[in-house]
Amino acid sequence: MKARDLMTADVIAVSPDVSVGEVARLLTTNRISAVPVIDKDRRVLGIVTEGDLMRRVEGHTEKKVGWLASLFTDPERMAKDYAKSHGRKAGDVMTPHVVSVQEDDEAGDIADLIERHNIKRVTVVRDGKLVGIVSRADLLRALTQATPPTPAQASDNEIYEKVMSELKKQPWASTFYTTVVVRDGIVEYYGYCGSEEYRAAMRVLAEAVPGVKGVKDHLVIGPLYIYS
Repeated sequence: MKARDLMTADVIAVSPDVSVGEVARLLTTNRISAVPVIDKDRRVLGIVTEGDLMRRVEGHTEKKVGWLASLFTDPERMAKDYAKSHGRKAGDVMTPHVVSVQEDDEAGDIADLIERHNIKRVTVVRDGKLVGIVSRADLLRALTQATPPTPAQASDNEIYEKVMSELKKQPWASTFYTTVVVRDGIVEYYGYCGSEEYRAAMRVLAEAVPGVKGVKDHLVIGPLYIYS
């Protein structure tokens, strides 16, 4: 699934000269959490989020920086924070560094960007111009609507080989204490495991192997020493 399939195309955006009060009204009225700031050619200049407006409110109750602390504070950063917390226009309070994607970017890549940058949304651009926005909620909706893939057909021996191969790749796993048996697509574990977390990881590993129909865990929790 690509950005064009996920995005909200009818994006509410503002110019940098729009008042902060109007931005707040747009967020409240339309029940949205952010608006992109664009120029006359729809090129993205920044974005104003609920967080930006909250920091503005906090700015009006900020404490005066002491003389000693001011010696260790970057004046440029202080000036920037002041403009953001006291500015009256969208251009003053917006976050200028916006993460954008193209319409053909894959959903997985978008999710990775959102997680890596710790953000809630990305703008979608075409030739540098705003055409949509993809939020975390859009990605979650796509996940719930996705059709689960048809399980691959595999023989018991193929499943066994794949499970053993995956186990040997994991630094936390040990095949020394574990016997793997596969019958009619069901993976069965016998032996010992070190903890409930280890048991859960073993189950997850088997369930991820194509063709596995289920997992039967007969492992007993006990002392476990991993041998290479």
